[in-house]
Amino acid sequence: MSERYLVYGLAVAGAAVVRALTERGLHVVAADDTGTEAVRARADEVGVDLAVAPGTDELTALVERCDVVVPAPGVPETHALFEIAGRAGRPVRSELELAYRWEQERAGGPRPMLAVTGTDGKTTVTLWATEMLRAGGARAVAAGNTDLPLVAALELDVDAFVVECTSFRLAGTEQFRGEAAVWLNLAEDHLNWHTSMASYEAAKARVFTQQRATDTAIGATADPVVMANLASAPARHRTFGLRDADYRVVGDVLQGPSGALAPTSALARSLPHDLTNGLAAAALVLEPGLVGPEAVASGLASFTGPPHRIELVGEGDGIRWYNDSKATTPHAASAAIRAFDSIVLIAGGLNKGLDLRPMARERTRIRAVVAIGRDAKDIEDAFDGSTVAEATSMAEAVERAGELARPGDVVLLSPGCASFDWYPDGGYSARGDDFRRLVNARLRGASA
Repeated sequence: MSERYLVYGLAVAGAAVVRALTERGLHVVAADDTGTEAVRARADEVGVDLAVAPGTDELTALVERCDVVVPAPGVPETHALFEIAGRAGRPVRSELELAYRWEQERAGGPRPMLAVTGTDGKTTVTLWATEMLRAGGARAVAAGNTDLPLVAALELDVDAFVVECTSFRLAGTEQFRGEAAVWLNLAEDHLNWHTSMASYEAAKARVFTQQRATDTAIGATADPVVMANLASAPARHRTFGLRDADYRVVGDVLQGPSGALAPTSALARSLPHDLTNGLAAAALVLEPGLVGPEAVASGLASFTGPPHRIELVGEGDGIRWYNDSKATTPHAASAAIRAFDSIVLIAGGLNKGLDLRPMARERTRIRAVVAIGRDAKDIEDAFDGSTVAEATSMAEAVERAGELARPGDVVLLSPGCASFDWYPDGGYSARGDDFRRLVNARLRGASA
């Protein structure tokens, strides 16, 4: 008799899991906390029975009738599902865990998986490593916390997977591992999902703890928490950083253990975090021997980066406008702030219960702040003593920032907060697109 699965949460990843399970002939039941039209349509599309917002008794019955519980990444560990599964003795497995186990059983043998985790920078490093692999002739795909869940990527004719690993997905793993795994950083985030920072760190640490002695664990020298976890990792250890690391910057050259990789001038942009992200991606593909230094050099030079990450929108009247909408934590926003000398900062949105004060540590770089969103007051409090204006729309924020900026300044949208207060459907990308549209309209008007 085949195993029976309960998939909880029917967004992109959940639907992909249901589809993969049913294609393997396994019995699946789905549940979701909402009964929206989109969720119901998705259930119909994948052909699964759907329980909507089950109460404690119904959820207990659903769990007890299944053999394995698969929560979607959006289901927080505070959800009753986890306690009920624990009481019933049912294993909880994430999408990454299912995909990894299936890949180990592949007829032609498992293909290499490279793992990337961290509070910030995961997507950039994942895409950059994928580009390096492709530059070396490897058919590679970025999967996991991307538009392509790993369970769906398994069906592709590729040579290797670069897997973006959120703590949500890592928390439900027991065997998943990368032949090379990089941990970029750790800062406060997702405390609305995890029960504590300790839980968040423990989930991230699985990217190292489940590796084998023949694998490579790669850590950031700038992050003491990452380095402490690297010290006990069972795999070979490698480090990356601006200096004093296996992968580092020497003069104006990115360098690895075997020598020069590329001059910093070859990169499309060479802010400090661009350099460390490039080094992390290089280590990830070089250490398992999937490509050589020539492919890394080519990938370092050709990569332009995903949108909404310190993206130059335009320049007018001596003022440059940057879209960093992806910076949804103070840690990410602080990295952007450190990249410039004179800033009018647009910040705020939906605070995820985080301390925003670290964003103000570089206040000497900030001419003024425009506070936006539901939790604009948190931004005002964090920047107490600085020039702070409040805006009630993105259009007003762009207008106020333009009034406050002077020639030579940067106007930087780097919110440090989530975007779902003003942009409930599109998230940070919708926020960045709106900012870009408004800035371009302003610059066209100025040049008309």
